[in-house]
Amino acid sequence: MARNPERRTALLDAAIDVLAAEGARGLTFRAVDARAGVPAGTSSNYFADRDDLLTQAGSRIHARLVPAPETVDAAMRPEPNRALVTELMKWLVRRITAERTGYLALLELRLEATRRPALQAELTRVVRAELDENVRFHLASGLPGDADTVLVLYLAMTGVLLEHFTLPGVLSEEELDRIVRTVVDAIVPAA
Repeated sequence: MARNPERRTALLDAAIDVLAAEGARGLTFRAVDARAGVPAGTSSNYFADRDDLLTQAGSRIHARLVPAPETVDAAMRPEPNRALVTELMKWLVRRITAERTGYLALLELRLEATRRPALQAELTRVVRAELDENVRFHLASGLPGDADTVLVLYLAMTGVLLEHFTLPGVLSEEELDRIVRTVVDAIVPAA
């Protein structure tokens, strides 16, 4: 396997672009090489097989979706209350919107994971670890609610984001903002 980490990252970013544009069926080494602008056969030097490429692309997507610690610190300056949770969920929508390609690729990977046990195991591990970290962060930050609050909020926001990205005309920007507030108000206790 090739050891150039910058090249590997560029290939994974190209794979994410291919997943978002063409779906999992369109993800081939040849398509990744073409999207990355590298000679044919390059990606096969970095990934053992298509399953390896899919799994590493999933890990890369999650890395791209995680906000920088300093932006999290800035977002957490206000008092930890339901209004802050609402702002954090609006921030989540803005961040995911800015990383639309990655989110669409993640949706493709999730569908592909229903047919590939190794990919499903890896995505499950990563998503579960992130969910556990979100619960830990929520509780440690003094935000209102408990672990179940975080879980239900996660599931509700996943549905909102799925709707927003797969059928963008269903919710206007104003409706999206209102739905985020409604979700938080329905799930997160006031105090």
